[in-house]
Amino acid sequence: MTTKIIDGKLIAKKVKDEIKTEVAGLIDNNDSTPHLVAIIVGDDPASQTYVASKEKAARSVGITSSVYKFPTDISEEELLNTIDFINNDDEINGLIVQLPLPEHISVSKVIESIDPEKDVDGFHPINVGKMVIGQPSFISATPAGVLELLKRYKIETEGKHCVVLGRSNIVGSPLSILMSKKSYPGNSTVTVCHSKTKDLSSIIKQADILICAIGSPQFVKADMIKPGAVVIDVGIHRIPADNEKGYKIVGDVDFEDVRRETSYITPVPGGVGPMTIAMLLSNTLLSFKKKHDS
Repeated sequence: MTTKIIDGKLIAKKVKDEIKTEVAGLIDNNDSTPHLVAIIVGDDPASQTYVASKEKAARSVGITSSVYKFPTDISEEELLNTIDFINNDDEINGLIVQLPLPEHISVSKVIESIDPEKDVDGFHPINVGKMVIGQPSFISATPAGVLELLKRYKIETEGKHCVVLGRSNIVGSPLSILMSKKSYPGNSTVTVCHSKTKDLSSIIKQADILICAIGSPQFVKADMIKPGAVVIDVGIHRIPADNEKGYKIVGDVDFEDVRRETSYITPVPGGVGPMTIAMLLSNTLLSFKKKHDS
């Protein structure tokens, strides 16, 4: 069986090139450009690296990018006041608050305080609700990235059995809903599995399309895979390795073991990961266009 590797880096570059062309057109027409703001609280190294990569990617396509950095001991009230200020700034089109937040700040309060029209992460309950009932909304960047990969590789989804491993509000739950929608990609029969699912391996084995977001490194093995299945791996983990860094990056799928059984598979790194930032930029451009078309 010939396996095709789904190249997330390549597709992310194509998406960003399309955004860059569109933003350049806005500049040529003497319009303003989209503006994305990120808020980061504290000094978590992973969060800082991720926000820096978002900032760099935004600027590479012509989107204005600003980062608000606050110390860990910022009060919840002060953070909410900052979000309110950004909500009321007509020059800002997208706002993301990098998670995790310190324990004394309510994540739900923060997410719900963001203007849904600027919620390019797609986490606000209004955007989630609109997604569920099929109204236009901002779809979370990682689920949107998975759909974009399926679309760009022209992978058939209609009538297929899609098994989603994981039920998080950010990835598993929205993907299970989106894959069942009367659309493309979609029209699948969806099963959601999680830590309490019985006979998990036998259910995974039924999947025509397997989307893994279970948060367990190299959990899925070759003997769980239906021959010819499409495997999308959303997981990302560091595990010890005998190399210069002392670790390697892996997903929820044991890639080398599983790939021979699949028709399509995403690698980790280089699969879904690069798509997340690309779709965040796409949402920011969409927010800008919605504002200027209204």
